[in-house]
Amino acid sequence: MLRIAVPDLISNSYFPAIAAVELGFFKSEGYDASIDLLFPIPKTFEALRDGQLDFVVGSAHATLLAFPEWQGAKLLAAVGQHTYWFLVIRSDLKPKHGDLTVVKGLRIGAAPGVDLSLQRMLVEAGINPEKNDVQIMPIPGAAGPNVSFGLSAAKALEEGKLDGFWANGMGCEVAVRRGVGTMVLDLRRGDGPPAARDYTFSALVATEKRIKEEPASARAAIRALMKAHKALKENFHRATEVGKKRFPPSEAELIAELVRRDLPYYDPTIPEQKVASMNRFAKDIGLLRGEIPYGQVVATEFSHLWKESV
Repeated sequence: MLRIAVPDLISNSYFPAIAAVELGFFKSEGYDASIDLLFPIPKTFEALRDGQLDFVVGSAHATLLAFPEWQGAKLLAAVGQHTYWFLVIRSDLKPKHGDLTVVKGLRIGAAPGVDLSLQRMLVEAGINPEKNDVQIMPIPGAAGPNVSFGLSAAKALEEGKLDGFWANGMGCEVAVRRGVGTMVLDLRRGDGPPAARDYTFSALVATEKRIKEEPASARAAIRALMKAHKALKENFHRATEVGKKRFPPSEAELIAELVRRDLPYYDPTIPEQKVASMNRFAKDIGLLRGEIPYGQVVATEFSHLWKESV
């Protein structure tokens, strides 16, 4: 049994990996697999480091939280391209799309680790969080084994415990549909400072030990992910089938539409420029010191699989 964890489950952020398990694509590659929630993201990667997991699907740059200077783990494939977080602000504040000045003096919720990208994005947009009294804080109620971070963010916004949040597409969708939040930024689709689009991306990650000692399992994981990409592109409504197995009913009904929007970003390729941009961001937020070659970040021995048919 291959043990996989994600830092947020009821979400579109890592959904192709969930689909790869639930639609039987790991099994078709010869492996049983489970995928579960382990929040927050530092704990997810620490569990990978400590041998409690076989794979993690999470923010690519966050690998550095448990594997300093890219020592001991590598990226196998992209689950989705580009930075995938949204900035949502209380609707009654009348925020305008693309206008970041609205955050001044507000309480913005963000998950541990994810908050670093929000801080950096604001600085690149010319907004000093400290000088402008932007309080970046944890999401109330976002702890526990079965909690969705994005849904907790939407609930906290609705209850007035936050003025905004920086979270996944599911949290954004729920807040917008309930009328309590307005989407101000969607980095993946070009909002915000240009550099922010390539801060990170959703990635499949394994330890160097697994890659060396059990390469067949790494190969199978990449192929299972690619089969999920293909299946969802052919029929995005299959996302509902997966959602009904793993999500609450209301979110299970939303997931297919979120997946449909994400289909253009379902590409396993990890270009060298993307790694360079990510490492530059990691340096800016203090997660990385040295100049790290592409081959130390990406398991290039499997890169040919990205272009193969599955």
